[in-house]
Amino acid sequence: MAAMIRVEDAGVAFSGRWIFRNVSLALARGELLAILGRNGCGKTTLLRALLGLQPWSSGRSEVDGAIGFVPQAAEMPFAYSVLDIVLMGRARHLRTFELPGLADYTAAREALAMLGLQDFEQRRIDEISGGERQLVMIARALASCSGALVLDEPTSALDFRNQDVILSTMRRMAREHGHAVIFSSQYPQHALHIADKVLLMNHVDHNPCGPAGEILTEAALTRLYDFPIRRVEVAREEGASSTLVPVFS
Repeated sequence: MAAMIRVEDAGVAFSGRWIFRNVSLALARGELLAILGRNGCGKTTLLRALLGLQPWSSGRSEVDGAIGFVPQAAEMPFAYSVLDIVLMGRARHLRTFELPGLADYTAAREALAMLGLQDFEQRRIDEISGGERQLVMIARALASCSGALVLDEPTSALDFRNQDVILSTMRRMAREHGHAVIFSSQYPQHALHIADKVLLMNHVDHNPCGPAGEILTEAALTRLYDFPIRRVEVAREEGASSTLVPVFS
């Protein structure tokens, strides 16, 4: 399967100090890649470089098509309606000072309907929950009609129920709609739950990437977080499943 996103031996340095380097990955349509690492390891910097907002200091990347971006939960300066926020995703299709047209409203409403938010379009963004706001930001990215989605810690500050909604949405965007999805996370269990591939930002020069089943080992995650991580089986009505848990002292 041809890669939609490819990064080869890439790195970013600030003021002569490497944040990371030697990062390589490839992602096809319909695949999910999780980026894991400790605070300050460069996850957001990597995503910014992939989006073209930060130049690579070494290596290169190729993207076949446009990327829709969902930032970490951000506060809106004004109480826009949900529909207006999703319409912002159409900006790249409009000329300077051009107003959205019928095609833009149609794309925005289709994105909202895809996420079950069709009844929210006239709600103000400050009137809905954190999980609903994050879904609106995903709808905004979908409205851009991009083949790839990049999400920076999309489940941060959400409760368990809303985390599950966001994870299920990302999986559906890949499996049912063929998007290539990249997301960063503080939660390795989220990567285990939905990711096809995982990038571990271990160290400036050590950033292994590969199939989730090969990368998400107890030993690798314990090294990554410098903290014991264990993989456990959890009994469920539909059968046992695996998760990853920290072992607190």
